Amino acid sequence: MGTLQGELMYLNNLVVNTTYPGAQQAGTSRSSMSLPRPKSSGLLGSEGSCYESLCEQQPIGRRLFRQFLLDSNSQYAAAAKLLEDFDYWQHMEDEAKEKAKMSVLAKFCQPESRTFLFSHAGDAAEKYTSLSISNFDEAAMEHVREATRTFLKGGPFSEYLKSPFFYRFLQWKEYEKQKITRKYFYEFRTLGRGGFGEVCAVQVKHTGQMYACKKLDKRRLKTKGGERLALIEKQILEKANSRFVINLAYAYEDRTHLCLVIDLMSGGDLKFHIYDLGKRGIRMERVVYYVAQITSGILHLHSMDIVYRDMKPENVLLDAKGQCRLSDFGLAVELPKGKKICQKKGYIGAGTTGYMAPEILRQENYGMSVDWWSVGCSIYEMVAARLPFKDFKEKVQNEEVTRRTLEDDCKFQHSDFDAPVKDLISHFLKKKVQNRLGCRGDDPRNHVFFKGINFHRLEAGLAEPPWVPKPNVIYAKDMDAFRTASEVEDVKLDSKDERFFKEFSTGAVPVRWQKEMIESGTFDLLNSSELNASCQESVCFSRMCIIT
Repeated sequence: MGTLQGELMYLNNLVVNTTYPGAQQAGTSRSSMSLPRPKSSGLLGSEGSCYESLCEQQPIGRRLFRQFLLDSNSQYAAAAKLLEDFDYWQHMEDEAKEKAKMSVLAKFCQPESRTFLFSHAGDAAEKYTSLSISNFDEAAMEHVREATRTFLKGGPFSEYLKSPFFYRFLQWKEYEKQKITRKYFYEFRTLGRGGFGEVCAVQVKHTGQMYACKKLDKRRLKTKGGERLALIEKQILEKANSRFVINLAYAYEDRTHLCLVIDLMSGGDLKFHIYDLGKRGIRMERVVYYVAQITSGILHLHSMDIVYRDMKPENVLLDAKGQCRLSDFGLAVELPKGKKICQKKGYIGAGTTGYMAPEILRQENYGMSVDWWSVGCSIYEMVAARLPFKDFKEKVQNEEVTRRTLEDDCKFQHSDFDAPVKDLISHFLKKKVQNRLGCRGDDPRNHVFFKGINFHRLEAGLAEPPWVPKPNVIYAKDMDAFRTASEVEDVKLDSKDERFFKEFSTGAVPVRWQKEMIESGTFDLLNSSELNASCQESVCFSRMCIIT
């Protein structure tokens, strides 16, 4: 198509269409692929300590361990099915959830059942045989789940490490380590430009998966001293594994750029939805849904000791299904448990004016608390189309915004502020950290504002979004007015730069790459019994060689 607008509309259609351009080519290339033989050198670990990584966190590892259990004996198969039923139960609601719980009790926790799971528990089996409708509550269910996991970490896991299924996992891990270059992708036109480079849409040739590629100019990075921020963002994206945070799929380099291949978000950012899509503001049904996802994303970052520091609607992006994710981690910082940092005088790097917490503005030590303040400001803006301490398009100095933030009370004059949202915002905007929601050892998700949200379903992607982007609409402003980055000349790259580029360019990110292999059908194709019959060979080395 001749125009950028036309191509973006075309790309939007690709994201929501299951038949990708080149999908036929992808199918052809997959059919000629084969898994490599694993290399035993450098595969280190201890058998018991890696169960979570190998069998739960890595999608292909989880699949293969389940196949091993189902293909073994009836007790192992029952354990696998019990854990699946627990996942099913968590995602159910009301009567369906109660029915699922009773099914778990009858199938796995009653001695007369053929799939009774706890005959292996010996003398301790009595506490499981005493379970009944009256005492099989959520705490008891969690106890049963953990007992099952403990069982699987023992003998079943040890046997798995000696099985052809684990050998197949090692083959996938070897394939995962392939060198990634620009030839791995089809590249589409530029979607936007920034200070360090541009963003374009790309498609993986073998699977048809669409992504966005953030291309950082190597010379421009060096000129502006942006290497540290780029590496921090890359490392955080690499660590994050949440439905509510932008995921990194690949990191590689070419001759001129460092490239981050991330989720393609075609629904626009929340700032655009607040100010540029019909009536200013977002209706409350959508606000509740987005804030639930934002809150879950912030909690995920905090669980990894990461302070976001730049929470604002502009950094929350929507995908083609109407789900939102946090993006732009250039200001994020990792803080070990209990550690705090302080905003240095005159240093701008801990947020955006209007969203910064009082402790930052006072140049006090701070930690995770600043993110919850920014969430409060963002909720206020979604509802009222203005910030709590700065009106829409108000011409005011930053110093005055700071004064208002530190001294003024938050006022709720917009008609859409109902009691639950006012209470939530008020608790997020407590000026004293010890009084702020999310900073008192409490979970913001328990607030009455979220009473209609089932967070288990939300986190599994099963909660229906209240709004879905139209595939033929571009949710961005001034599409033809991208800022043109200036050319960088006479910048010499040295061996130190090359070491940094190598550290940055780590290839495929395991969890996201494995999900892509499963979702595209590549896993099922290459894992079929007809392919790679060699998985039966040479498995003895796998007893002590574990990839994490």
